[in-house]
Amino acid sequence: MWIISGPYFNWSEPHALLINTVTTIATFLMLFLLQSTQNRDTAAFHVKLDEILKAIPEARTGLGQAEEMSREELEQLRAEMVARAQREK
Repeated sequence: MWIISGPYFNWSEPHALLINTVTTIATFLMLFLLQSTQNRDTAAFHVKLDEILKAIPEARTGLGQAEEMSREELEQLRAEMVARAQREK
């Protein structure tokens, strides 16, 4: 687009400003699209994990709400899981 419209605007500063503005707007639109897609994918992933937690009788179903826990609580759970994995080796 820049090369095609350049000769028409004689490669002027308004031309560069227009191209930069269009590029910035397109970048933000793509960013929002990607973020929306990622959020939908993450939500679907959480639903699948919740279903697995419900299907396994030994699973701690309270972990289904882990995304709402504080960082400290998540680190504590992670440490417990690592210790458990090391004991089961």
